[in-house]
Amino acid sequence: MKEKLDVIIVGGSYAGLSAAMALGRALRKVLVIDGGKPANRYTPHSHNFITHDGKTPGEIVEIARKQVHEYSTIKRLDGFVVNAEKSGNDFLVHLSSGNTYVSKKLIFATGIIDQMPDIPGFADCWGKSVLHCPYCHGYEVRDETTGILGNGDYGFEFAGLIRNWTSQLTLFTNGKSLLTPDQSEKLANRKIPVVEKEIEKLDNNNGLLQRIIFKDGTVSFLNALYARPAFLQHCSVPELMGCELTEEGYIKADMTQKTSIHGVYACGDNTTRIRTVANAVAMGTTAGMMVNRELTMEEF
Repeated sequence: MKEKLDVIIVGGSYAGLSAAMALGRALRKVLVIDGGKPANRYTPHSHNFITHDGKTPGEIVEIARKQVHEYSTIKRLDGFVVNAEKSGNDFLVHLSSGNTYVSKKLIFATGIIDQMPDIPGFADCWGKSVLHCPYCHGYEVRDETTGILGNGDYGFEFAGLIRNWTSQLTLFTNGKSLLTPDQSEKLANRKIPVVEKEIEKLDNNNGLLQRIIFKDGTVSFLNALYARPAFLQHCSVPELMGCELTEEGYIKADMTQKTSIHGVYACGDNTTRIRTVANAVAMGTTAGMMVNRELTMEEF
Protein backbone atom coordinates (compact mmCIF):
# COMPACT_ATOMS: atom_id res chain seq x y z
CA MET A 1 0.00 0.00 0.00
CA LYS A 2 1.33 3.42 -0.96
CA GLU A 3 1.16 6.74 0.87
CA LYS A 4 -2.37 8.15 0.94
CA LEU A 5 -2.97 10.73 -1.78
CA ASP A 6 -5.46 13.54 -1.80
CA VAL A 7 -6.77 12.67 -5.26
CA ILE A 8 -6.27 9.98 -7.88
CA ILE A 9 -7.19 10.99 -11.41
CA VAL A 10 -7.85 8.13 -13.81
CA GLY A 11 -7.14 9.41 -17.32
CA GLY A 12 -4.36 11.74 -18.40
CA SER A 13 -5.67 13.58 -21.43
CA TYR A 14 -7.21 17.07 -21.55
CA ALA A 15 -9.81 16.70 -18.80
CA GLY A 16 -7.56 14.72 -16.46
CA LEU A 17 -4.57 17.04 -16.86
CA SER A 18 -6.76 20.11 -16.38
CA ALA A 19 -8.15 18.65 -13.16
CA ALA A 20 -4.59 17.86 -12.04
CA MET A 21 -3.41 21.41 -12.66
CA ALA A 22 -6.24 22.90 -10.61
CA LEU A 23 -5.43 20.51 -7.77
CA GLY A 24 -1.68 21.00 -8.03
CA ARG A 25 -2.14 24.74 -7.75
CA ALA A 26 -4.17 24.04 -4.61
CA LEU A 27 -1.16 22.12 -3.18
CA ARG A 28 -2.92 18.76 -3.30
CA LYS A 29 -1.07 15.45 -3.61
CA VAL A 30 -2.28 14.02 -6.91
CA LEU A 31 -1.59 10.90 -8.94
CA VAL A 32 -2.61 10.84 -12.60
CA ILE A 33 -2.93 7.30 -13.95
CA ASP A 34 -3.02 7.19 -17.74
CA GLY A 35 -3.49 4.31 -20.17
CA GLY A 36 -2.30 6.43 -23.10
CA LYS A 37 -5.16 5.81 -25.55
CA PRO A 38 -7.18 9.03 -26.00
CA ALA A 39 -10.17 8.77 -28.34
CA ASN A 40 -8.92 11.60 -30.57
CA ARG A 41 -5.58 9.95 -31.31
CA TYR A 42 -6.77 9.29 -34.89
CA THR A 43 -7.35 12.98 -35.57
CA PRO A 44 -4.47 14.79 -37.33
CA HIS A 45 -5.36 18.27 -36.05
CA SER A 46 -7.37 19.74 -33.19
CA HIS A 47 -9.39 22.92 -33.65
CA ASN A 48 -11.59 25.41 -31.84
CA PHE A 49 -9.36 25.52 -28.75
CA ILE A 50 -8.00 29.02 -28.45
CA THR A 51 -4.17 29.38 -28.38
CA HIS A 52 -3.80 25.82 -29.74
CA ASP A 53 -5.94 25.90 -32.88
CA GLY A 54 -4.53 23.56 -35.51
CA LYS A 55 -2.08 21.70 -33.30
CA THR A 56 -2.11 17.92 -33.21
CA PRO A 57 -3.79 16.31 -30.19
CA GLY A 58 -0.41 14.90 -29.16
CA GLU A 59 1.25 18.32 -29.22
CA ILE A 60 -1.39 19.79 -26.94
CA VAL A 61 -1.10 16.90 -24.49
CA GLU A 62 2.71 17.16 -24.39
CA ILE A 63 2.55 20.86 -23.60
CA ALA A 64 -0.07 20.18 -20.93
CA ARG A 65 1.99 17.42 -19.32
CA LYS A 66 5.06 19.62 -19.17
CA GLN A 67 3.15 22.44 -17.51
CA VAL A 68 1.22 20.20 -15.12
CA HIS A 69 4.34 18.44 -13.89
CA GLU A 70 5.95 21.72 -12.93
CA TYR A 71 3.79 21.31 -9.81
CA SER A 72 5.76 19.11 -7.44
CA THR A 73 2.71 17.55 -5.77
CA ILE A 74 1.51 15.99 -9.05
CA LYS A 75 2.82 12.60 -10.16
CA ARG A 76 1.98 10.63 -13.30
CA LEU A 77 1.90 6.88 -13.81
CA ASP A 78 1.41 4.84 -16.98
CA GLY A 79 -1.04 2.09 -16.16
CA PHE A 80 -4.55 0.67 -16.32
CA VAL A 81 -7.03 0.82 -13.46
CA VAL A 82 -8.99 -2.43 -13.22
CA ASN A 83 -10.97 -1.82 -10.03
CA ALA A 84 -11.65 0.76 -7.34
CA GLU A 85 -13.49 0.46 -4.06
CA LYS A 86 -14.52 2.51 -1.06
CA SER A 87 -12.66 1.72 2.14
CA GLY A 88 -13.99 3.81 5.00
CA ASN A 89 -13.58 7.41 3.88
CA ASP A 90 -10.92 6.53 1.31
CA PHE A 91 -10.71 4.85 -2.09
CA LEU A 92 -8.51 1.90 -3.00
CA VAL A 93 -7.50 1.94 -6.66
CA HIS A 94 -6.18 -1.30 -8.14
CA LEU A 95 -4.03 -1.44 -11.28
CA SER A 96 -3.46 -4.26 -13.75
CA SER A 97 0.16 -4.32 -12.53
CA GLY A 98 -1.07 -5.51 -9.14
CA ASN A 99 -0.26 -2.23 -7.40
CA THR A 100 -2.85 -0.51 -5.23
CA TYR A 101 -3.05 3.20 -4.42
CA VAL A 102 -5.21 4.96 -1.86
CA SER A 103 -6.74 8.44 -2.04
CA LYS A 104 -9.33 10.60 -0.37
CA LYS A 105 -11.08 11.48 -3.65
CA LEU A 106 -11.31 9.99 -7.12
CA ILE A 107 -11.75 11.63 -10.54
CA PHE A 108 -12.54 9.64 -13.69
CA ALA A 109 -11.45 11.42 -16.86
CA THR A 110 -11.42 8.23 -18.88
CA GLY A 111 -13.23 9.19 -22.08
CA ILE A 112 -15.11 6.82 -24.36
CA ILE A 113 -14.41 4.26 -27.09
CA ASP A 114 -16.15 4.84 -30.41
CA GLN A 115 -17.69 1.67 -31.85
CA MET A 116 -17.02 1.67 -35.57
CA PRO A 117 -19.97 0.48 -37.69
CA ASP A 118 -19.50 -2.57 -39.88
CA ILE A 119 -18.75 -0.50 -42.99
CA PRO A 120 -15.35 -1.16 -44.61
CA GLY A 121 -13.32 2.03 -44.79
CA PHE A 122 -15.21 3.81 -42.00
CA ALA A 123 -12.54 3.23 -39.37
CA ASP A 124 -9.78 4.25 -41.80
CA CYS A 125 -11.47 7.64 -42.30
CA TRP A 126 -12.53 8.23 -38.69
CA GLY A 127 -11.20 11.54 -37.38
CA LYS A 128 -9.79 12.49 -40.80
CA SER A 129 -12.67 12.74 -43.25
CA VAL A 130 -15.42 10.96 -41.32
CA LEU A 131 -16.12 13.48 -38.60
CA HIS A 132 -18.11 13.69 -35.39
CA CYS A 133 -18.15 17.45 -34.73
CA PRO A 134 -18.58 20.42 -37.08
CA TYR A 135 -17.23 22.80 -34.44
CA CYS A 136 -13.99 20.81 -34.36
CA HIS A 137 -13.63 20.11 -38.09
CA GLY A 138 -16.39 21.83 -40.07
CA TYR A 139 -14.39 24.88 -41.07
CA GLU A 140 -11.76 22.74 -42.78
CA VAL A 141 -14.40 21.11 -45.03
CA ARG A 142 -16.63 24.16 -45.48
CA ASP A 143 -18.39 24.36 -48.85
CA GLU A 144 -17.19 20.83 -49.69
CA THR A 145 -19.40 17.99 -50.94
CA THR A 146 -20.51 16.57 -47.61
CA GLY A 147 -22.67 13.75 -46.31
CA ILE A 148 -24.36 12.84 -43.06
CA LEU A 149 -24.67 9.20 -42.04
CA GLY A 150 -27.79 9.13 -39.92
CA ASN A 151 -31.51 8.54 -39.81
CA GLY A 152 -34.67 9.70 -38.07
CA ASP A 153 -34.54 12.65 -35.70
CA TYR A 154 -30.75 12.51 -35.41
CA GLY A 155 -30.21 12.62 -39.16
CA PHE A 156 -32.72 15.43 -39.60
CA GLU A 157 -31.30 17.59 -36.80
CA PHE A 158 -27.68 17.01 -37.89
CA ALA A 159 -28.58 17.98 -41.47
CA GLY A 160 -30.02 21.25 -40.22
CA LEU A 161 -26.83 21.94 -38.30
CA ILE A 162 -24.30 21.00 -40.99
CA ARG A 163 -26.17 23.08 -43.60
CA ASN A 164 -24.52 26.10 -41.97
CA TRP A 165 -21.12 24.90 -43.26
CA THR A 166 -22.04 23.72 -46.74
CA SER A 167 -24.89 23.77 -49.22
CA GLN A 168 -23.57 20.61 -50.91
CA LEU A 169 -25.17 18.26 -48.43
CA THR A 170 -26.75 14.79 -48.63
CA LEU A 171 -28.31 12.66 -45.89
CA PHE A 172 -27.45 8.94 -46.15
CA THR A 173 -29.77 6.75 -44.07
CA ASN A 174 -28.06 3.43 -44.99
CA GLY A 175 -31.43 1.75 -45.38
CA LYS A 176 -35.09 2.72 -45.19
CA SER A 177 -35.64 6.30 -44.07
CA LEU A 178 -37.15 6.81 -40.62
CA LEU A 179 -37.83 10.48 -41.25
CA THR A 180 -41.33 11.80 -40.67
CA PRO A 181 -43.22 13.23 -43.67
CA ASP A 182 -42.73 16.73 -42.25
CA GLN A 183 -38.96 16.19 -41.86
CA SER A 184 -38.68 14.81 -45.39
CA GLU A 185 -40.55 17.83 -46.77
CA LYS A 186 -38.31 20.28 -44.92
CA LEU A 187 -35.16 18.58 -46.22
CA ALA A 188 -36.55 18.63 -49.76
CA ASN A 189 -37.37 22.33 -49.44
CA ARG A 190 -33.77 22.95 -48.36
CA LYS A 191 -32.53 20.91 -51.33
CA ILE A 192 -30.93 18.25 -49.09
CA PRO A 193 -31.32 14.86 -50.83
CA VAL A 194 -32.03 11.73 -48.78
CA VAL A 195 -30.36 8.54 -50.02
CA GLU A 196 -31.79 5.30 -48.58
CA LYS A 197 -29.42 2.87 -50.31
CA GLU A 198 -27.44 0.49 -48.13
CA ILE A 199 -23.72 1.25 -48.00
CA GLU A 200 -21.18 -1.31 -49.15
CA LYS A 201 -18.00 0.60 -48.21
CA LEU A 202 -16.26 3.95 -47.99
CA ASP A 203 -13.64 4.28 -50.70
CA ASN A 204 -10.73 6.36 -49.42
CA ASN A 205 -7.08 7.25 -49.92
CA ASN A 206 -5.17 6.98 -46.63
CA GLY A 207 -8.25 8.02 -44.67
CA LEU A 208 -9.36 10.76 -47.07
CA LEU A 209 -12.85 9.93 -48.23
CA GLN A 210 -13.40 9.81 -51.98
CA ARG A 211 -16.75 8.13 -52.46
CA ILE A 212 -19.46 5.99 -50.93
CA ILE A 213 -20.02 2.72 -52.77
CA PHE A 214 -23.51 1.30 -52.30
CA LYS A 215 -24.56 -2.34 -52.33
CA ASP A 216 -26.33 -1.83 -55.66
CA GLY A 217 -23.01 -0.78 -57.24
CA THR A 218 -23.79 2.93 -57.53
CA VAL A 219 -21.57 5.59 -55.93
CA SER A 220 -21.69 9.05 -54.39
CA PHE A 221 -18.60 11.23 -54.44
CA LEU A 222 -17.84 12.98 -51.16
CA ASN A 223 -15.09 14.92 -49.41
CA ALA A 224 -16.45 14.57 -45.87
CA LEU A 225 -19.01 12.54 -43.96
CA TYR A 226 -20.42 13.32 -40.52
CA ALA A 227 -21.40 10.43 -38.27
CA ARG A 228 -22.05 9.71 -34.62
CA PRO A 229 -21.23 6.05 -33.97
CA ALA A 230 -22.22 4.18 -30.85
CA PHE A 231 -19.78 4.24 -27.95
CA LEU A 232 -18.70 2.41 -24.83
CA GLN A 233 -17.20 3.83 -21.67
CA HIS A 234 -13.42 3.51 -21.99
CA CYS A 235 -13.27 2.43 -18.36
CA SER A 236 -15.94 0.22 -16.77
CA VAL A 237 -14.74 0.87 -13.21
CA PRO A 238 -17.13 3.79 -12.46
CA GLU A 239 -20.12 1.65 -13.39
CA LEU A 240 -18.73 -1.32 -11.41
CA MET A 241 -18.42 1.00 -8.41
CA GLY A 242 -22.06 1.95 -8.79
CA CYS A 243 -21.83 5.33 -10.52
CA GLU A 244 -25.13 6.07 -12.18
CA LEU A 245 -25.18 6.32 -15.99
CA THR A 246 -27.49 8.33 -18.22
CA GLU A 247 -29.84 6.68 -20.71
CA GLU A 248 -27.26 7.36 -23.43
CA GLY A 249 -24.53 5.62 -21.44
CA TYR A 250 -22.59 8.62 -20.10
CA ILE A 251 -21.53 8.88 -16.45
CA LYS A 252 -24.12 11.06 -14.75
CA ALA A 253 -22.43 14.12 -13.24
CA ASP A 254 -23.85 17.40 -11.96
CA MET A 255 -22.57 20.90 -12.76
CA THR A 256 -19.72 20.45 -10.27
CA GLN A 257 -18.79 17.10 -11.93
CA LYS A 258 -19.95 15.05 -8.93
CA THR A 259 -21.18 11.55 -9.70
CA SER A 260 -23.82 9.65 -7.74
CA ILE A 261 -21.10 8.36 -5.37
CA HIS A 262 -19.80 10.77 -2.75
CA GLY A 263 -16.15 11.58 -3.34
CA VAL A 264 -16.15 10.35 -6.95
CA TYR A 265 -16.10 12.89 -9.78
CA ALA A 266 -16.12 12.48 -13.56
CA CYS A 267 -15.25 14.90 -16.35
CA GLY A 268 -14.66 15.03 -20.09
CA ASP A 269 -16.07 12.87 -22.87
CA ASN A 270 -17.24 10.14 -20.49
CA THR A 271 -19.96 12.52 -19.22
CA THR A 272 -21.20 14.41 -22.29
CA ARG A 273 -21.80 14.26 -26.03
CA ILE A 274 -20.15 17.70 -26.38
CA ARG A 275 -16.77 16.34 -27.45
CA THR A 276 -14.42 19.28 -27.79
CA VAL A 277 -10.99 19.90 -26.31
CA ALA A 278 -12.15 23.19 -24.84
CA ASN A 279 -15.10 21.55 -23.09
CA ALA A 280 -12.93 18.74 -21.69
CA VAL A 281 -10.48 21.30 -20.31
CA ALA A 282 -13.30 23.33 -18.74
CA MET A 283 -14.88 20.27 -17.15
CA GLY A 284 -11.53 19.06 -15.84
CA THR A 285 -10.75 22.42 -14.29
CA THR A 286 -14.19 22.47 -12.67
CA ALA A 287 -13.71 18.95 -11.29
CA GLY A 288 -10.31 19.87 -9.83
CA MET A 289 -11.62 23.00 -8.15
CA MET A 290 -14.71 21.28 -6.77
CA VAL A 291 -12.72 18.34 -5.42
CA ASN A 292 -10.37 20.74 -3.67
CA ARG A 293 -13.34 22.62 -2.23
CA GLU A 294 -14.85 19.39 -0.91
CA LEU A 295 -11.55 18.38 0.68
CA THR A 296 -11.14 21.81 2.21
CA MET A 297 -14.63 21.86 3.72
CA GLU A 298 -14.15 18.35 5.14
CA GLU A 299 -10.82 19.31 6.69
CA PHE A 300 -11.94 22.69 8.08
